[in-house]
Amino acid sequence: MNIYRDYTQAELDSQYDNRSHVPDHEEIYKARAEEAVAILAKIEARFDIAFGDSAEETLDIYLPENAGNGPLPINIFLHGGYWFSRHKDDFHFLAGGLTAKGAALIIVNYALIPSVDMTELVRQCRAAVQWTFDNAVTFGGDKNNIHVSGHSAGGQLTAMMMATDWPSFADNLPADLIKSGCAISGVYELEPIRLGFMQETLGFSAEDVAAYSPMNLAPATDAPLIVAVGGAETDEFIRQSNEFAPIWQQAGIDCSLMVVPEMNHFTILGELAEPDSPLTNAAAKLMGLE
Repeated sequence: MNIYRDYTQAELDSQYDNRSHVPDHEEIYKARAEEAVAILAKIEARFDIAFGDSAEETLDIYLPENAGNGPLPINIFLHGGYWFSRHKDDFHFLAGGLTAKGAALIIVNYALIPSVDMTELVRQCRAAVQWTFDNAVTFGGDKNNIHVSGHSAGGQLTAMMMATDWPSFADNLPADLIKSGCAISGVYELEPIRLGFMQETLGFSAEDVAAYSPMNLAPATDAPLIVAVGGAETDEFIRQSNEFAPIWQQAGIDCSLMVVPEMNHFTILGELAEPDSPLTNAAAKLMGLE
């Protein structure tokens, strides 16, 4: 029996079980942790800065070499892990990408489901963006040049940041706070997640699906967005990106689809760690760094 589109339960679960499709995913992360050691030796980093009341609400700031005198464009990265796993410390390796282009990179940590629900998780990510705007001057950043990026669950969170009415979130925030986005391998429709194997952990309601599926929402900005996905990802992840990008294009923003050949759900993120990869170059261009 089909449970979603043309998928049986087992088929749907397989489509969203990225770890089973990439058995060496943990080895990929271990290799990146080793790469991060050399990267962090070259740049200035500020770790574990609190932006909220809970212990999980922290962020790291990575600054480029030879930052110069002018304020730096800022990219805020929101990590993946199906909203229930991973930590900002798993992503030190990303410091080698956009900082080499001259950007300040912020990697955000947030509380995970089921310790919080999706509403609180999204609020924390918004609070990290607000903290960045309010405190940019303390690390040489430009509060008027803030961009967002994210991978997997972080791709959904990136879109949620671009769908946020910032003046409603905090009185001092401008509507055009986010100047561009780069959503990588995102989940833009949560219904197949609600129907799949992750539901036991995530506990999504129908209301969650409606409120937090970017496919159902309109961008609250006219800032451009890159929607990137690996050519070797599952059919469902590719479909989600293929369907989401045109919907936001029709909503009036420059939303470009970027399929990265041969990259799977885990290797594609390594592209954002490379200073001269097509993905990094595209994100840097939107930041005015190319």
